[in-house]
Amino acid sequence: MPATRMRPLQQLSLSALRGLRGVLTDIDDTLTDQGDIEAAALGALQRLHRAGLPVIAVTGRPAGWSEPFAMAWPVAAIVAENGAVMLRRDGTALRRDFTQDEATRAAQLQRLRQCAAAVVAEVPGACLARDSAGRLTDIAIDHGEFTHLDAARIEAVLGVMRRHGLRASVSSIHVNGWIGPHDKASGARWGVEQALGLPFDPAQWLYVGDSSNDEAMFALLPLSVGVANIERFVAQMKVLPAYVTPSPRGRGFAELADHVLAAQALA
Repeated sequence: MPATRMRPLQQLSLSALRGLRGVLTDIDDTLTDQGDIEAAALGALQRLHRAGLPVIAVTGRPAGWSEPFAMAWPVAAIVAENGAVMLRRDGTALRRDFTQDEATRAAQLQRLRQCAAAVVAEVPGACLARDSAGRLTDIAIDHGEFTHLDAARIEAVLGVMRRHGLRASVSSIHVNGWIGPHDKASGARWGVEQALGLPFDPAQWLYVGDSSNDEAMFALLPLSVGVANIERFVAQMKVLPAYVTPSPRGRGFAELADHVLAAQALA
């Protein structure tokens, strides 16, 4: 069992939030339900934006899936594919940046394809995520969006990916595999420094997430919050967020946003 327990959001003191520079957040099952952003979450993003608190989303979703949301949502950037690709508005255009150069990405593509084929061949019921066409730097196996894989088969997928030299993590819907040192934590730092031009001080940012692929962020930021649906992953996690919202998904994110905004009003 995890060594620490999550405290209710209400125990996060407003005074601890007054120095926040902004909010970092996961997307799937943190802002969304069944792949669509919840109205409560979108409203919360708008309130944070109006208050001058930037939001950067850090997700395992692919660049192609994330592009329209980087343009439509009131966020400073979306860092996609677990820290590999950053998407942000540049006037009326979309800017796309990568942690790896084009030659490196091209060289790694064959290894990623070979690993994906091995997973599908070796793990019964495993299939590529339906958003795979939009992926530029990683692979994803569906375990909970359209296909269900039990814990044993998820572990088998992780094993194949690691055998092929990939880093791997489990989100609420996918098992992601990639090549390179980047992850959500490095992606968050990159987003703050490049999209906002600010030095990244983990004590000045809050992260919101919902699953085991958020553990790097929960470990990095003292102010970390899980939406209520994180409970289904708790038994598998080594690092938990410090706090948990009363409600799941987008409604939980909205509760957190309102808590942050209450603190800003007192500053």
